[in-house]
Amino acid sequence: MIKLYNGQEKEEKELEAEKMIDQAENLADKGKGTEAINLLEKAAQIYLDIGSYIKLDEIYIQISRKISQFKNNLQAIHRLESIVRKTEELELEEISAKLMIQLGNIAYKMNDYEKAGESWMTASEYLYKSDPEEFEGLSSMLLLKAGQALERSPTKKTLGKRLILRAIMKINKFDELYEMEEKRGNQLIEMKEFEAASKKFRDISKSFNDALNNLGNLVDEEGSRDTFLNAKARFTHFIAEYLTLAALCLRASEDRSFNDRIKELGNEAIKLFQDAISIQKEYLLEKKTDFDKEILYRITFDAMLLEITQKMLGVTVLDSIQFLLKESEENEALFKQIKETPYFKITERFQKIGIIDSLEELSKIHLGHFEFVKNTLISYFLTK
Repeated sequence: MIKLYNGQEKEEKELEAEKMIDQAENLADKGKGTEAINLLEKAAQIYLDIGSYIKLDEIYIQISRKISQFKNNLQAIHRLESIVRKTEELELEEISAKLMIQLGNIAYKMNDYEKAGESWMTASEYLYKSDPEEFEGLSSMLLLKAGQALERSPTKKTLGKRLILRAIMKINKFDELYEMEEKRGNQLIEMKEFEAASKKFRDISKSFNDALNNLGNLVDEEGSRDTFLNAKARFTHFIAEYLTLAALCLRASEDRSFNDRIKELGNEAIKLFQDAISIQKEYLLEKKTDFDKEILYRITFDAMLLEITQKMLGVTVLDSIQFLLKESEENEALFKQIKETPYFKITERFQKIGIIDSLEELSKIHLGHFEFVKNTLISYFLTK
């Protein structure tokens, strides 16, 4: 709580704090780290008491550096956490963020990837909340670091992957725009403005393509191979998915003048679904065992969309199931787990009895970004 001081008392308190800081530096130079840290924390408390938050920023960073210098990693983490609790209570987002960055750095050195990732994620949120314009770049990069750290955590790796994608989208400045554009595209479908909806989804696919092209500048392909492959597969999938949606919209319009455009969009999507499946197979085959369930669902989801897109165009560029299973049959565990997914089973059903006779089964399966349009769009053009 801020104490009330008159002008002279406040100056005296500031002078007292400055003397403590000087004494702390002298103690640190003599190797007396604990005494130095204690004095700095007393000085910080004075600044808290008199409400001098500008000084707090500088002194807390000074404290965090001394803690890192003189304390072992575990002690440093506990000491920093206690300081962060104070700044959080006062809603000092920028100071809290800087301390959380330090906390994340120490945790990462200790191979505590979960604490490191969570610390950097919190720092990212605090910076963005403090000043979205000034800290947009740093906030995005911290989110990327957080995702990469959490991806190495056995319990938080799924969250890590999502943060990486979110960070890359933020860095490419279309994370919030993308959600608004998708919502608008869905509204246009409801209004049966199919050509306008198609254009909206094509624009979204271009944004994801820009992110894919920029991926190599953000993630080291060799140093962070798993992260790179996962992000590349995801963005390739999103590009193909929105191109397919764009083609489906034009198909639902029943305007034959769009036929060439539908074929162009569909054929491009077919190639990209193949690319996404190949990238994910590369990742899974390198793992040998302990396959990520989310990736198993994604790779079979891509195979299902590959089949739907071919059926929409009335072409068979390749057998979706054979393409999916090629090479994976060499790994019995992977082969078995792929065939057990709901998306694999519905794809098999499409091939055996067709999509129209599979609509009831299709309605029971969650279709990601296609979920909203499952009834209003897919059923629309399939039942014509």
